[in-house]
Amino acid sequence: MHVEYRKLGRSGLKVSALALGTMQFGWTADEAASFQVLDAFAEAGGNLIDTADIYSRWAPGNPGGVSEEIIGRWLKAQGHREDFVIATKVRGLMRAGILHKGLNRRHIRAAAEASLKRLQIDYIDLYQVHFVDRDTPIDETLEALDLLVKDGLVRYIGASNYPAWRLVEALWVSDKRNLARFVSLQPEYSLAQPARAGFERELAQACLAFGVGVLPYSPLAGGFLSGKYRRGQPLPASVRAGEIQLRLYSDQNLDTVDALHAIAENRSATPAKVALAWLLAQPWVTAPIVGANSVAQLRDLLGAVDLKLTPEEVERLNTVSDWQRARSDTGD
Repeated sequence: MHVEYRKLGRSGLKVSALALGTMQFGWTADEAASFQVLDAFAEAGGNLIDTADIYSRWAPGNPGGVSEEIIGRWLKAQGHREDFVIATKVRGLMRAGILHKGLNRRHIRAAAEASLKRLQIDYIDLYQVHFVDRDTPIDETLEALDLLVKDGLVRYIGASNYPAWRLVEALWVSDKRNLARFVSLQPEYSLAQPARAGFERELAQACLAFGVGVLPYSPLAGGFLSGKYRRGQPLPASVRAGEIQLRLYSDQNLDTVDALHAIAENRSATPAKVALAWLLAQPWVTAPIVGANSVAQLRDLLGAVDLKLTPEEVERLNTVSDWQRARSDTGD
């Protein structure tokens, strides 16, 4: 891919147009494979590496923090930490006990210090709240994050999985109290429903209006938009295939996949590249987050930056995946 950088929201921070997600590190990709993927991402000019402290506690034998530890060892061996934007998250339960989760002042500080140790770095470029904590006032959360910024442990803060009202409330509190402000949001967002509707119904315009950068996760809908799932064809050999079929197989989503294949064939590309190129063409998107278990898989995805869809191709995908049309079709 050619190197393309974009401003993260209204901040002055420049990040690569595709970010590397690392949930799979220490889970479906061992450390050697993870290092190879990181090397390939860096060689292609990528600079935004996204992780979370809880990655991947759900996997057998994984205590959490493993992805951060792998990135930390890679950064130390690579020797150019200053060339990368390291993003991680806080909120989830890291070990048994009521005190080891949430967005309260105590846990945020402890979690940030633990992430810094695992990552073997002096500061986190982008520290993100992973999801809402209804037990903690937003003022307390923002005060704790602001203190991390003032102490030099964090450069920017962001949110993930926030509804529009909560995001706007946080921006209002930051402005009112002169606290650090969320520069980015990580939502689930792709051409597939219900993800497209979930983001575009309110969040898209809020992010655009208030200058919040958007870093979509699951941009290929868990692989549904990658080209492996087609109407009338057997499911791929994947542990997630059955769940994806139950959750995403609808006439509209399968029509969207058909449109991806048609455009991909016409442009000598893959459906995955086309799906990512559509995201990159949206005015509110900064950098979709892509994950890969191998260098070959990553390189195919990185090629999406070079694929500039025509206005007609974007409109075709907009129309076939239009969530407002889907709503009217059901009589809502």
